[in-house]
Amino acid sequence: QRAARGFKDLGVEKGDHVLSWQPNNKESVLNWFGLNYLGAVYVPVNTAYKGNLLQHVVQLSDATLMVCHADLASRLDDIDCGQLSDVVITHGEAKLTTLKTHPASALSLEKGLTSLPDVIEPWDTQYIIFTSGTTGPSKAVLSSYLQGYSMGPVAGTYIEASDRILINLPMFHVGGTCYINVILFNGGSCFLDTHFKTDEFWQTVRENEITLTCLLAAMIPFLLKLPPSSQDKDHPLRKAVCIPWNEDTLEIGRRYNLEARTLFNMTEISTPMLSELFPPESGTCGKPREGVEARVVDENDCEVGPGEIGELILRTDLPWAMNHGYYKNPEATAQAWRNGWFHTGDGFRYDENGYFYFVDRIKDAIRRRGENISSFEVESEVTAFPAVREVAAIPVPSELGEDEVMIVVAPVPGKTVDPLELFQFLEPRMAYFMLPRYIRVIDELPKTPTQKVQKNLLKDDGVTSDTWDREAVGIKVKRQKIGT
Repeated sequence: QRAARGFKDLGVEKGDHVLSWQPNNKESVLNWFGLNYLGAVYVPVNTAYKGNLLQHVVQLSDATLMVCHADLASRLDDIDCGQLSDVVITHGEAKLTTLKTHPASALSLEKGLTSLPDVIEPWDTQYIIFTSGTTGPSKAVLSSYLQGYSMGPVAGTYIEASDRILINLPMFHVGGTCYINVILFNGGSCFLDTHFKTDEFWQTVRENEITLTCLLAAMIPFLLKLPPSSQDKDHPLRKAVCIPWNEDTLEIGRRYNLEARTLFNMTEISTPMLSELFPPESGTCGKPREGVEARVVDENDCEVGPGEIGELILRTDLPWAMNHGYYKNPEATAQAWRNGWFHTGDGFRYDENGYFYFVDRIKDAIRRRGENISSFEVESEVTAFPAVREVAAIPVPSELGEDEVMIVVAPVPGKTVDPLELFQFLEPRMAYFMLPRYIRVIDELPKTPTQKVQKNLLKDDGVTSDTWDREAVGIKVKRQKIGT
């Protein structure tokens, strides 16, 4: 209420967009809820943004006010800020050339608003989160109050009022904002951390009595590669949502005595799929929840059969339970919502038992010798190699047409990756057509500010002079002969 009063005194009204450029901290939460108390729209900004990408987000937002951490403020002097005119500076002081600054005390008044100034409807926009593509500019996803609320009952199937969740995904990411929404919906509490820290993870869990967390992507192998300890099962953490679901997630459940499950979500939707504890099949995202229809379709939106790969499209029984478009981008909105279904852009398949399986981003598929290859599945196998920290699987042109499989890997700090050893490790684990012909080792994979690998840059590099080629060293991969 005090934050809302501060925003109101700065001229914020219902429907206004206000930028919040903060790391995960108390202020970021107060900014969010204070703005929503007024019916204004919370617009978090990635703290890694700078230059053209920062300018794109600031200008697209149409915001005239930003709440900004002092350490980030100087970047605003390097861009055209569009309509932005005022900045509240938190955690220190900063002077800006063209923008008017206000102290953090402007949002910490002694007396706050005691009643909601305007009626706020379920379909009003609660927040805008920017997606981060690897090629085009970020899109601004419009999320209603009902979209955020709709995830609460889903989470209520595994969250209890006694739970405390560790949130270490950023609040400019749906993985941060959605879990604050759903834990409060279900009466629990949360501990907000700045980011995932492998070496401090279990100390944080114990000190803050964490009972639940979300383990996303690289967090899982990082925790599995910690040295075994007699305290591996001596902690309050009982539940984990693990994405993706594979052998590593089964292992992390066993090693740390966790109740593990998986789900599917993205910024534009509202957790349409959830699994039971320890689902039986690797790669699954669970089954559609009540109130959600899910289909896997071809390029003409015609449904494909079980086991076939297509694009996942979704719709909900309840209006406004998913995004209501991309701000100032009607073309992208129309494309995503064509034929009355939201098109996820993700390749999926489903089985006769109703389980859905993520296969790949559609544009990341690799086609070799007539086989469609999931880069996701290739990457999952490669990261099982102990010395590999992260990997990107990409297609490169083949002299025989279609693609060859190339993997670009970054080693665990202090270790090296020998391409031949890695290939020999993969050979018994992967189908012959998935085995990489090319292996390139680099220190760090290029990423967007939201930590998505920029595969487009790796594709542009192609086969470099330092790339290992299995055929150049005489290794031939052939289809296994099967007797009849």
